[in-house]
Amino acid sequence: MTIRENLEQWEKEYLSPYAALSMNSKGRLKEEEPCDIRPVFQRDRDRILHSKSFRRLKDKTQVFLTPEGDHYRTRLTHTLEVSQNARTIAKSLRLNEDLVEAIALGHDLGHTPFGHAGERALDRICPLGFSHSEQSVRTVDVLEKGGQGLNLTMEVRDGIRNHQTKGMPFTLEGKVVRFSDKIAYIHHDMDDAIRGGILTEKDIPKDISRVIGETCGERLDHFIHDLVTASKDKNDIVMSEPVAKAMKDLRSFMFERVYQNKEAKSEEGKAEMLMETLYKYYYENIHLLPPEFLRLMEEKGEPRERIVCDYVGAMTDRFAIAKYEEIYIPKSWHG
Repeated sequence: MTIRENLEQWEKEYLSPYAALSMNSKGRLKEEEPCDIRPVFQRDRDRILHSKSFRRLKDKTQVFLTPEGDHYRTRLTHTLEVSQNARTIAKSLRLNEDLVEAIALGHDLGHTPFGHAGERALDRICPLGFSHSEQSVRTVDVLEKGGQGLNLTMEVRDGIRNHQTKGMPFTLEGKVVRFSDKIAYIHHDMDDAIRGGILTEKDIPKDISRVIGETCGERLDHFIHDLVTASKDKNDIVMSEPVAKAMKDLRSFMFERVYQNKEAKSEEGKAEMLMETLYKYYYENIHLLPPEFLRLMEEKGEPRERIVCDYVGAMTDRFAIAKYEEIYIPKSWHG
């Protein structure tokens, strides 16, 4: 037996009867020879980790645009926190840790610069619409590796596509990531908001803190413990009713006090304008896009609107600002 086959056998004997087994994967879009060392979900995890789109996450906004301070989250640190939460839950429930890690690391690969402000701008200006979860799947299917894609398994692609509230993955591992994403952003966005002086711990409503704790750390711990306890021996991933309600109420509180806070979001209008301006510019000057994007349009018949979204949406914050300045800001003349 190969190392991969031994690992697959271990999964079969040790993991929960509700876990997704590597040997039972629904497969890839394009069939390929299996690795002799790594099961399919571990292989997917590695492909995502080595991708360009994963590296770009380090310079994409999570919530606060270009914050002054080294300890605020970026889209990359958010992704790593989602992954850690998901792996803790999966290990406790004897689910497939490789699968949850692959989904978690890939769930935001298609996110725009400037966080949800960038996403709103592209969704508004592009007649085809724009959703970061769908773009994340498009990134791994089409855009990575110069238009070849990463050829990930159906389970990973499904988990990435359905990681938001509106989605429902078909594996328990995908459902773990869906919860872990919410747990992570509620936890770290509140931590960043407290660091930025927008909130204090005393602002958290008492009916919420009585259920899930007084500090960010206590709340994170409570969410994960409750999810594991409530989901144990079930073919589902659930929270207990009191904690689920507290999480919903805390999320609403965050929308009111942070996500829609005029002070914290004062620069988002500028970011949206910048994204719309870049979209219009490259739509009118499509020849300026890199060759791999033009090939998608010329050889595969992809619509111009989608290709422009692919290029602008993949930018980092810093690159988008640099491109805007290069196009629209006059430079000093040097004789």
